[in-house]
Amino acid sequence: MVLHAARLLDIESGRIVKPGEVLIQAERIVEVGSKVAHPAGAETIDLGDSTLLPGLIDAHVHLFLHPGAEDLQTVEESVPQRTILAVLAARADLMAGFTAERDMGTEGAGSADTAVRNAIDQGLVPGPRLRISGNAIDILGGHEDANRYNPAQHVLSNATYANNTAELVTAIREQLKEGADFIKVYETGPDIVRDGRFFTIYQYTEAELRAAVEEAARSGKHVAVHATGEPGTLYAARAGVVSIDHANQLGDETMRLMREKQIFAVPTFTIFEYFSEHADSPERKAHERQMLDLHASEFRKQLAAGVPMAVGSDVGPFPHGTQARELELMVKYGMTPLAALQADLLNGAKLLGWQGQIGELKPGYFADIIAVPGDPSQDITVLQKVSFVMKGGTVYRK
Repeated sequence: MVLHAARLLDIESGRIVKPGEVLIQAERIVEVGSKVAHPAGAETIDLGDSTLLPGLIDAHVHLFLHPGAEDLQTVEESVPQRTILAVLAARADLMAGFTAERDMGTEGAGSADTAVRNAIDQGLVPGPRLRISGNAIDILGGHEDANRYNPAQHVLSNATYANNTAELVTAIREQLKEGADFIKVYETGPDIVRDGRFFTIYQYTEAELRAAVEEAARSGKHVAVHATGEPGTLYAARAGVVSIDHANQLGDETMRLMREKQIFAVPTFTIFEYFSEHADSPERKAHERQMLDLHASEFRKQLAAGVPMAVGSDVGPFPHGTQARELELMVKYGMTPLAALQADLLNGAKLLGWQGQIGELKPGYFADIIAVPGDPSQDITVLQKVSFVMKGGTVYRK
């Protein structure tokens, strides 16, 4: 099969190739350029006045969440029901151009994401390539615990409890046994803003996180953390996690370590914007807006310090298939469109462990390709208008 379009974006160089063509055989790219070989009998798909680029990557999604009362849905909806909804969410993300994702916890559905990943891999249902974390790990009374419910009802946490090093090791072994590709740990708890300054409490010590990283590494896996601020972010960087997700506030030493160790920050601006626009009270709206503004200010400092960025939206609490907004916000708050695309595609491929397989249009790579109008390296908003989606050489949207 040959794809033809008016333009093709070389992500690494930022160069626009005119016209753009890609030759695909089975699930892989064979040739890329302004004119490629057209083997006898090969189908040609002419995508007209559009730009070809690699399929997008979302490094922070929640397939098992949907808009609405986040805490209640994990209590009221059965795991089978949530799994069906997760399959629909995966399809929506794929149709929006996201051909690879990292699912950052099922929020109380255990290892059900293993079944979703495997069904996608087996071609039973459409969806992105997935890296999954299972249920994620948290402390008693931590970020994901059922803290505001009648304790006599014993409402379960949305994550797996681990309260010390030994329990962390056990939880990690259990989640890897059940199919997790990486481990997600909640490292910080409630966030507050006081006198214009951001505060959050840590949940695991540096030594505990280091033990988690070492246990995951024993099986060739990584640890990613939910961590919004100091000192938890510093503990995570010292321990050697693969990414610090949210990263609302990073100290100078944390940023230095992240740059040195190439630990990715994943800002997830879209979820903060969504919460600020859908708050249930004026007071909550003001708090969420202040959180977003502080996050944006800190993001600019992180860019200046050379912290490596990846793109993750935290989609789930807001509708699946709309998360290209994350790249728009990263541009709004300081990146160029090309830099945001490179963070998404080049860094995203590294973060998900698919470097050299996805994130670029090169011979030998998976044929994960989308088409958009205009030039996304100049106008990032065109990513909201995906007109063509291919994953692994199969056309899903045309």
